[in-house]
Amino acid sequence: MTGFSDSAQTMSLIAFTTVATLTLLLCVITGPDHDDLDAFYTGGSLSPLRNGLAIAGDYISAATVLGTGGVIALCGYDGIVLALSTALSLMLLMFLLAEPLRNAGRFTMGDALARRMPGRAVRIAACAVTLAALLPLMLVQLAGTGQLLAFILGFSGDSLKTACVLGMGALMISYAAIGGMKGTALIQILKIVTLLGSGAVVAVLILRRFDWNPGTLFATAAEQSGVGTAFLRSGLEFADSPYPRIDMITSQLSVVLGGACLPHITMRMYTAAGARQVRRSLSWAVSAVGLFVLVITVVGVGATALIGREAIAREDPQGNTAYLLGSRAAFGPDVSTAETLLFTTVTTALFLTLLASVAGMILACADSLAHDVLATRGRKPTPRREMLLARLSALAVGLPAVLLATQVQHRSLQPLATLSFCLGASALAPALVYSLFWRRYTRTGLLWTLIGGSLAVLVLMPGTNLVSGSPASAFPEADFNWFPFTTTGLVTIPLGFALGWLGTLASGRRQAEEQRRQYEAVEAWILAGAARGSTEAAPGEPGASPGGGEPARGR
Repeated sequence: MTGFSDSAQTMSLIAFTTVATLTLLLCVITGPDHDDLDAFYTGGSLSPLRNGLAIAGDYISAATVLGTGGVIALCGYDGIVLALSTALSLMLLMFLLAEPLRNAGRFTMGDALARRMPGRAVRIAACAVTLAALLPLMLVQLAGTGQLLAFILGFSGDSLKTACVLGMGALMISYAAIGGMKGTALIQILKIVTLLGSGAVVAVLILRRFDWNPGTLFATAAEQSGVGTAFLRSGLEFADSPYPRIDMITSQLSVVLGGACLPHITMRMYTAAGARQVRRSLSWAVSAVGLFVLVITVVGVGATALIGREAIAREDPQGNTAYLLGSRAAFGPDVSTAETLLFTTVTTALFLTLLASVAGMILACADSLAHDVLATRGRKPTPRREMLLARLSALAVGLPAVLLATQVQHRSLQPLATLSFCLGASALAPALVYSLFWRRYTRTGLLWTLIGGSLAVLVLMPGTNLVSGSPASAFPEADFNWFPFTTTGLVTIPLGFALGWLGTLASGRRQAEEQRRQYEAVEAWILAGAARGSTEAAPGEPGASPGGGEPARGR
């Protein structure tokens, strides 16, 4: 029993329909012209506040809200550390990668990597890793759509859940194809404001139930958890692992490194007009994510304190409904009309989170496919043709994702989310760090990093305990668990860096020296915040200024 009244369910359904209609109309109104490629890929130069909120909106996905809230409700301390790791990941992006990424790239991950190593092979590899990293995360969000709406609206039929996935998927593809970066940015802003505003009110209501004393809240949660003080200590999430401490550390490391380098996050760096705007944007984003960590901690722990860990696990073994259950429990047994409206706002915020998260990921994949692969074949296409390619790419990426999501919606989705973060940490993070900061890094080293790091994750992931070997795994009826960890990070993160180093050594001294000279030609451009021009391309590619120098100014 969800405990949601008929009026709350009806109001939620009306709100969902209204939001879907208005946001789609917003995308149509704000969508770019047919030949304004820069507006489609970057949305123009957003103000730091709007860009920061959009970054935070992309960063806080539905998987983060529901999954992290569930881990906090079921595992206490370990879940709070996971929430803090998400904030730390954004700070890593802010202090280490944001400005060089903005200076090195133009539209996509392939642009940033091809800045000093131009060539179609690099762009195709970057596109392949972008798709591999974001597709699993898209499936998590899409497959969770049917389950979440069924939980809120009170239906249980598989056909209705599948219909929800198909309908939501069509909306998400439309947002990406019609609105481009500007349209999805506006939806992200609306989503993050609604999510944080409603969540903050719920957190205040929960604290009021415990006389504004966080100590009482946590003590009650420990009593209701069924595990006592273990709820407030590390190790509960990985209690069944043979190496719980190592497993926890590598899981958090995968979240920190992977979250900072996922392509739908890094592409938001290109919507800022300059290095100073990037810093200000990320300051707003970090503040928003910090507030989210506080909200999700109070709501997750409050859910355990108010209704008990066993009741949460009974509704969903992964705890994905804990955020909603905690929000409902905050109102007490008698819910007023105002509280019903507030709960409707909470469910609408989650609905917006689902829509905006997948739309941003589809856009990142479509941009990479169109700009890095299709537009580099033969003669460079006109802006109008490339935008058409990008919109068709959104359909080509989104449609298979929606169909795959209908097939995996009855399985545990945690392995897919973990796979995305491991790919980001093991392939994209080493490639970006080396490309932006190592002078001698070669094309061979880059390809070894991207391809080798990705293959290592894909080989090891099926052997983890998330895929088989436990009742909570994706295939509980099977047991081919041979890798004794939850994530692959312990092996694949150092391997990704090692492959880049070995590939550079294998390239030979002459190629390394040539790469060093090429890097020195653009080093000030990448690290010191040189302005980008609207006709910019990577050195050595069509549109680049002679000698790889600074491009024409004037965005």
